[in-house]
Amino acid sequence: MEFGFFRGLPENLFILDIVGQVAFLLDIILHFFVAYRDSQTYRMIYKRTPIALRYLKSHFIIDLLGCLPWDIIFKVCGRREEVRFLLWIRLSRVRKVTSFFQKLEKDIRINYLFTRIVKLIVVEIYCTHTAACIFYYLATTLPASHEGYTWIGSLKMGDYNYTSFREIDIWMRYTTSLYFAVITMATVGYGDIHAVNLREMIFVMIFVSFDMILGAYLIGNMTALTVKGSKTEKFRDKMTDLIKYMNRNKLGKDIRNQIKGHLRLQYESSYTEASTLQDLPISIRAKISQTLYTEYIEKVPLLKDCSAEFINQIVIRLHEEFFLPGEVIMEQGNVVDQLYFVCHGVLVRFHIKRS
Repeated sequence: MEFGFFRGLPENLFILDIVGQVAFLLDIILHFFVAYRDSQTYRMIYKRTPIALRYLKSHFIIDLLGCLPWDIIFKVCGRREEVRFLLWIRLSRVRKVTSFFQKLEKDIRINYLFTRIVKLIVVEIYCTHTAACIFYYLATTLPASHEGYTWIGSLKMGDYNYTSFREIDIWMRYTTSLYFAVITMATVGYGDIHAVNLREMIFVMIFVSFDMILGAYLIGNMTALTVKGSKTEKFRDKMTDLIKYMNRNKLGKDIRNQIKGHLRLQYESSYTEASTLQDLPISIRAKISQTLYTEYIEKVPLLKDCSAEFINQIVIRLHEEFFLPGEVIMEQGNVVDQLYFVCHGVLVRFHIKRS
């Protein structure tokens, strides 16, 4: 809205803008102290050095540029229009909203249908708001003498005339622009508002083309809500069933955390259950296993002098298992009926003295 409706913020909005940027600066500082889960080992990283390096290599520069007082820079640079385009850097903050909704979708305490509907509404509001700001920006970049050749300058609703639209209340101008954006997005076309000059026609064509894609996205997502089957929804249903099972059997806190962690690991990693490959022919499944596991099995000292045929027989009978960091795989005294080969990560052996 700052980009489309203002050429220098008024005092009350300027203070509000500074407060907002200070809040985002605090968010930048917090990012240097927030732990994260490593994408390779799935281990939580708490050390400040790798946390800081990870943030510096990712979004730090964009976040910092977004927090700069561009309104002050615009005025210092002689109100050059090119400087105002740097305000679009702040649109990178949209990823924070996307990440927020992704976390909500995985939270089984919040209704999944409600979360998805709210997300779709936010997407639609954001797109219409952005379009409204661009519509008004196209009108205000023309000289005052050409106001009548803009969509809002030529607008007349009843006895109300928008000829000197720059002098109209800001919220009235914004509401009119938002109305134009919504009507264009819905492709209703009442005829009361329409593009007047060439720039506006080009943008309306681009906007309507984008609306077709956005409409397909919204309708497709609403349809998907009535048919269960998404990866996130399966994860939520499975987690809900497991929690009911753990509550009914009064399992301890440690085993609860291990079960939840293992299920999250399957969801966040590219883990594929063996049942997914059952429909494939045996020969193809054998080739997949040979491609994935042969190099690991050949390095096992126990199987060093074994024939290739014997190793192939072992390889085609393997199946994957994932374990969280710190999880106990096997204890001394357990009856063993299978072998484990470590492909990724490190296996640590502990010896516990028994008194």
